[in-house]
Amino acid sequence: MFKKLDDILEKYNKLSAEMADPAVIAQTDRWTQCAREHADIAETAEKYLEYKKVEREMEEDFAAAEAEEDREMKDLLTQEGYACKEKLADIRAELRVLLLPKDKNDERNVVMEIRGGAGGEEASLFAADLYNMYCRYAESVRWKTEIIDLNETELGGMKEVVFSVSGKGVYSKLKYESGVHRVQRVPETESQGRVHTSTVTVAVLPEAEDVEVQINDKDLKIDTYRSGGAGGQHINKTESCIRITHLPTGIVVTCQDERSQIKNREKAMKVLKSRLYDYYNSRYQSDYAENRKSQIGTGDRSERIRTYNFPQNRVTDHRIGLTLYSLDSFMLGDIGPMLEALAIADREAQLTSEEEL
Repeated sequence: MFKKLDDILEKYNKLSAEMADPAVIAQTDRWTQCAREHADIAETAEKYLEYKKVEREMEEDFAAAEAEEDREMKDLLTQEGYACKEKLADIRAELRVLLLPKDKNDERNVVMEIRGGAGGEEASLFAADLYNMYCRYAESVRWKTEIIDLNETELGGMKEVVFSVSGKGVYSKLKYESGVHRVQRVPETESQGRVHTSTVTVAVLPEAEDVEVQINDKDLKIDTYRSGGAGGQHINKTESCIRITHLPTGIVVTCQDERSQIKNREKAMKVLKSRLYDYYNSRYQSDYAENRKSQIGTGDRSERIRTYNFPQNRVTDHRIGLTLYSLDSFMLGDIGPMLEALAIADREAQLTSEEEL
């Protein structure tokens, strides 16, 4: 660990010197690159500098205590030395976390896809509830959401909704939401008061950049059509809806949210790029998830990750065994504590995996 930290500190000092060099400052692109690399390792380097400072203080305190003849002063210096030793243990634990490999997608925006699964109309209603939950959470942390495609039901449910979420560190928080969400409650359409179980699938895709996904126009089949079915104000009578098929992979994307065919095409292409990025990286992600032995799950959309039990006001995440008896506030967007618990469990699993290597 300390060899890696020494290398990081050496690079940090070198970049600091370069950024102060007038010749580098005069080259905007070079300086920007240095600043970006410097920022990436700054937290780790500065924490390591703190570690070295506390380590020196500990050694000085113990050395002074050894040479001190006054009993009271000797005890005081010894206590300060042990206090430094405890602080070193805490800093060492922080450094271990900082050295964990970072997910390259963590700072990206995302495209989320929510689809009703088993349970018919009740599944569609719960899909709408989940969409509203994520929107409320996004609003609370000042993220922006935008609907890309929406397929509503007669009762106000959502058979499918595709939307983007943009802001700081979106993927790092929402990536744990991919999977099957199970709901247990008495449906509005149930006259006997029986509890039904339904499922909804959620997919969280990191938004791809243009340079990462190259799409050949010859590989696309683009259709326009008029929207049909329930939708009310979301529907118009012109052929503004877009369906794009990526012929090599068979991936199909639709968008009918905007009245403009051009805007619908732009949104559909954004989703297609994210799906292709996910598609081409799926093997790597599968291997990575297997290798790190993460206990919070692989993010596989077929994995049942959470149960929402309305009669008991309970939400349980099966990956980490966490149960919260505050489902009412959870559905209003108070999902931060759950997301933080998942992130902590993920870090702990990675640390365990690192120790086993």
